[in-house]
Amino acid sequence: MFSLAGERRPERDEPLAHVSYYEADAIARFLGARLPTEGEWEVAAVHADVAGNFIDDDILHPLPAPAALGGPLIGQLFGDVWEWTRSSYEPYPGYRTAAGALGEYNGKFMVSQRVLRGGSCLTPRRHARATYRNFWPPATRFQMAGLRLARDRQP
Repeated sequence: MFSLAGERRPERDEPLAHVSYYEADAIARFLGARLPTEGEWEVAAVHADVAGNFIDDDILHPLPAPAALGGPLIGQLFGDVWEWTRSSYEPYPGYRTAAGALGEYNGKFMVSQRVLRGGSCLTPRRHARATYRNFWPPATRFQMAGLRLARDRQP
């Protein structure tokens, strides 16, 4: 693997990174799962501690999940890799476009983009929170873009 520090061998349990939305979706389907919606991701993350591997730690590559996660039922929600969701990047209900250049600038991004959540090992820790939305075109292998699997609850 080629990283910011040069070539290195990835760790066995290191999160997958540099995958497009299409690749993330295909992997999820192959494994009998799906990508979560951004709403599902946020509900899972809202009570989790913002803890993980961020740029402030100066490691600059994703790390495997700790052996004993403890805390929330779902671990490693923040840091390491951004996680693609199946949601398109659209304004929240009630959003009003600002007048002038700012509205035009923001409006162009709300077309043909997918939402990523969670931050990565290249994100400042102070930027990470359960409500932070990132977005990129689906073909992009955005810096440290990975995935999280979701499955529907069985009755």
